[in-house]
Amino acid sequence: MCTLTSKYNVAGPRYTSYPTVPYWQNETFSLNAWKETLYHSFKESNRKEGISLYIHLPFCESMCTFCGCNKRITKNHNVEIPYIEALIQEFKLYYELFKEAPIIKQLHLGGGTPTFFSPEHLSRLLNGIFSIAKKSANYEFSFEGHPNNTTTAHLKTLANHGFKRVCYGVQDYNLTVQRAINRVQPFKNVEKATLAARKLGYTSVGHDIIYGLPFQTEADVINTIEKTILLRPDRIAFYSYAHVPWIKGNGQRGFKDSDLPSAHQKNEQYKIGKQKLIEAGYVEIGMDHFALKTDSLYKAQKTEQIHRNFMGYNSSKTQVMVGLGVSSISDSWYSFAQNVKTIEAYYTKINSNTLPVYRGHILTEEDLVIRQHILNLMCKFETSWEHESQYFAELPDVLIKLKPLEEDKLIELNRKNIIVTDKGRAFVRNVCLPFDLRLQRKKPDTQLFSMTV
Repeated sequence: MCTLTSKYNVAGPRYTSYPTVPYWQNETFSLNAWKETLYHSFKESNRKEGISLYIHLPFCESMCTFCGCNKRITKNHNVEIPYIEALIQEFKLYYELFKEAPIIKQLHLGGGTPTFFSPEHLSRLLNGIFSIAKKSANYEFSFEGHPNNTTTAHLKTLANHGFKRVCYGVQDYNLTVQRAINRVQPFKNVEKATLAARKLGYTSVGHDIIYGLPFQTEADVINTIEKTILLRPDRIAFYSYAHVPWIKGNGQRGFKDSDLPSAHQKNEQYKIGKQKLIEAGYVEIGMDHFALKTDSLYKAQKTEQIHRNFMGYNSSKTQVMVGLGVSSISDSWYSFAQNVKTIEAYYTKINSNTLPVYRGHILTEEDLVIRQHILNLMCKFETSWEHESQYFAELPDVLIKLKPLEEDKLIELNRKNIIVTDKGRAFVRNVCLPFDLRLQRKKPDTQLFSMTV
């Protein structure tokens, strides 16, 4: 496996979209084109399945140096109300475009730190959203919680609005590692937040664990997972630290590159972590995710309803996903659009009653076919071209590029389909790379993505 790790440890996307953001054709994109495709897609999907809504809450009181998210560090909580009012106004702009009430099937509060906001202000935000939107009959609402500041009041308030899923960022329990990433939180804080959510009726509590962090050892990963298993979260994201300081700036320069585990050490951390999770009754779901058989994510995998988008893995799919807030990305299935990345630019757009979109991509017919293949691989670990609609002109070239993975027994390559083997699941991003025609046609001059292993 060490040889395979060295061979396949290359820079590559995590494929929350195709095309990936660096390969969007921004020069052919316009706000009007985005609004048109979104409007027609919304009309197709709203009554049939509803839409998904992602709300980005960017504020944090301190900088976690492992984090690659768009955030604003501040202890000034006077920023809460102006930002919430801007979010509500942005949603009203979409309401005016749709000309009917959106039916929300999925809603996720991400960050940043959503629990930076007070329970009262989060309630104000949700009341504003649902004054002009409806809840689907089978809605699923979730949020990211910081174990250090998620209070019972937060949990109660969000539960009253229909939230039944929360995910807590754990990362690692070793104090040296926590100090290196500026995220010190003892096990008792995570335990308290987890038990409080369960007591209030949350049906899915998740924990995020990262391997490959600075100073982290295999023993640290084992210790973190053993402590995690004691709390029995319903789902676990166990993923590789993405070291991209050239993109994210000083936020990921709180330690030296030499403090990070090697690619081989990271792979050993992954293998032992995965083994312990499976021994504890967790089932591997897609890439980096594990769930108990009672969790909706496991059930979605069994029924092949699992979906992946900018919110990560989801237990169901909607054709339309609207992103509110700075840097949020929206998806009409036929196009993508991203909001401006600074709060100041965001307020300027909102105050002028303009959707705060600054770039995007209109998918071609080829993009749509490739997107589905990559989604199949990321969600089901297989894809096929049995039907003519699944075929594309460069498929023979893709299959040639996949031959080395077949020789290494990472995939089964058949006449009409590909199946990722158990051995190959850790390399699923590498399996997707040959399908990524936009990347293959224009290799980047500089490194854009984190390493795949």
